[in-house]
Amino acid sequence: MHLFGICIFEQQQKYAVSRRDQAGKRLCAVAAVLLACAVGISSGYAQQTPGAGETAPDKAASELPSAPSVVLTEPVNLRPSLRDFSKPAGRLLGIPFKMYIPTSIDKASFANSVRLTDLVKDGKIYLSLSDALALALENNFDIAIARYNLDIADTDVLRTRAGGTVRGVNSGVVANTLGGSTSTLASGGGPGGTSGSSGLVLSTSGAGPTPENLDPSVGGTVQFDRDKTQQTSLFSPASKTNTEQYNFNFTQGFTPGTSLAINWNNSRIATNNSLTSYTPELSSTFKATVTQHLLQGAGIWVNKRFMYQALNDRRITDASFRQQILYTVNQVENIYWGLVQAYEDVQAKQRALAQSTKLASDDRKQLEIGTVAPLQVVQDDSNVNSDKQLLIAAQSSLNYQQQVIKQAVARNLNDAALSIAPVIPTDRVTVEEIPEEKQPVEELVQEAFQHRPELEQAVLQLKNNEITLKGARNALLPTLDAYGYYGASVIGGAVNQNCNFGGISCVVQGNAAPTGFGGVVQDLGNSTAPDKGIGFNLTIPLRNRTAQADQVRSLIEYRQSELRLEQQYTQIRMQVVNAQYALINDRAQVQAAMAARDYNKQNVEAEYTKLHLGASTTATVMLQERGLANAEDALIAANAAYAKDRAGLYQMLASTLQHYGINLNEAASGEVKTAPMVPGVKPAKDTKEPTTVPPTVAPANPPANPPANQ
Repeated sequence: MHLFGICIFEQQQKYAVSRRDQAGKRLCAVAAVLLACAVGISSGYAQQTPGAGETAPDKAASELPSAPSVVLTEPVNLRPSLRDFSKPAGRLLGIPFKMYIPTSIDKASFANSVRLTDLVKDGKIYLSLSDALALALENNFDIAIARYNLDIADTDVLRTRAGGTVRGVNSGVVANTLGGSTSTLASGGGPGGTSGSSGLVLSTSGAGPTPENLDPSVGGTVQFDRDKTQQTSLFSPASKTNTEQYNFNFTQGFTPGTSLAINWNNSRIATNNSLTSYTPELSSTFKATVTQHLLQGAGIWVNKRFMYQALNDRRITDASFRQQILYTVNQVENIYWGLVQAYEDVQAKQRALAQSTKLASDDRKQLEIGTVAPLQVVQDDSNVNSDKQLLIAAQSSLNYQQQVIKQAVARNLNDAALSIAPVIPTDRVTVEEIPEEKQPVEELVQEAFQHRPELEQAVLQLKNNEITLKGARNALLPTLDAYGYYGASVIGGAVNQNCNFGGISCVVQGNAAPTGFGGVVQDLGNSTAPDKGIGFNLTIPLRNRTAQADQVRSLIEYRQSELRLEQQYTQIRMQVVNAQYALINDRAQVQAAMAARDYNKQNVEAEYTKLHLGASTTATVMLQERGLANAEDALIAANAAYAKDRAGLYQMLASTLQHYGINLNEAASGEVKTAPMVPGVKPAKDTKEPTTVPPTVAPANPPANPPANQ
């Protein structure tokens, strides 16, 4: 339903100047009254009391359970590119043509950083945990992919500053690196919507009136026309007409919900038509119209809401990138300790094989002198082959872990020398008690509440949902626009002395019209023939169902975001509690495994002494050796579990960057100048590459004629 209230007055030459002034005053008074009424309706409608069971967003935020304030990152902190994409490429007072030239983005580098090449010595990669983390920050694909999101978020800031809508940024964690972390970190803060079985479910983000286009635009049309017509009647004789048109326009939007449109049209018509008063005829018209939204779309905030949302999205992207760094660093550290575990397992299997081989050799000598049965030698050979099979399996696992660590810290594995180079881990974990183990769990929980990037994303997303909710509420209002315009139109040119109709001259006597275009333009601005007025345009949707649905859904999504935020607080609390308990248990497990390893080692030495004295048997020695091998495996696994869970606790507290000295800006740029310093590690005592063994060993045959005493 459209109601047009248009109040227009046109001044003719017959009206006096005083009469025009009085009419203008009355017109301004009427406009002022209508504007005041519209503003009152708008403010009263926008600030209406929520209905039953409804809470305003700002009040709802204060009703959330008490929790420490989340530390929000600044949107200008992280920027991978040298250029700030939140600012335009060209300026009107600088080099304006730059804004019309496509921006080029450098191709992604697929070469490994120099740091990786420096670690290769004698065909082997000697890798410390610090170097592994630095290489991951420089080369890891997950981080490189997430790094682009920072620039993408900047483009949304630039877009919304011109009045455009928000396109959004992917704030999820990229997890395409194989191996490593199995931690259950909460995902990035979303709008509260879900993905149904039938496809993606869209949220109401962006609901509300579309803001004005804040970027001014200038347009123009230049046209030349040559027209020849035949006579069709007495009033339409045959003629030739040459028409030139020069039309220009300018449009500009402003944040209060105001728009300005200026049109300036000019034409020159030369014809031999005898019925025209001027040839050539010069025509110029000008009209400037200002339109102001009074209800829907009125106000600075509603027209800048996408700017606020884009800035929040930029902060969400910063937090998401920090979350990506925490995740990938933890993942690479887990991979590293998995490599250490596989490396030490190979060494343990080599020691077990050496012991079983030595025992088999001793029994073979005993068989030659007749002090052991041939069956014992066969059993010894079986044990040797079993140990070799375990060693081969451990070596296969080590080879796989070496490939896993390489794909996590390298960007290009096509180099044959790099792909076949074994990775030798040079760090081992120290089981030093860290302060977080004794710190009260509630203090750890509060620390995690302040620094976890997931909470920061959720809080900022809640703010975005508030923006969406207010925009949806504004869309419920009717559309009421006030507009005013001022214009003029002037005709001039050379009087057509041949103008006649039926032999009667149609030349206007005493015509004071200008003969040149300069005079036409001058008359255009001196109110010779003005056209001005004001008006109102009102549109009232009688059912308004679409706006109602969007407003209700946006409020529901806001409630979902509140629940999601509180759920994340609960999840993080349980994650921190579990991580601390796991670390304390791992320490006890390491201590128990060390005691068991030492006990079994002493047992093996004692049994060997008894065997040499004839007080023990080979079977008993082998049994003790199996116990020692199992104890070493348990100790290796316990050390690896402790190292991984310690890194996991740092990740749960979001304190990995502080503990390791990782510079987030360097991670964003991909150029790590200072390698991370990981506490709780020590240099390995043995960094030699494990030796390989033949895949099979033929069992030894007992002598054809055993000694008589056997």
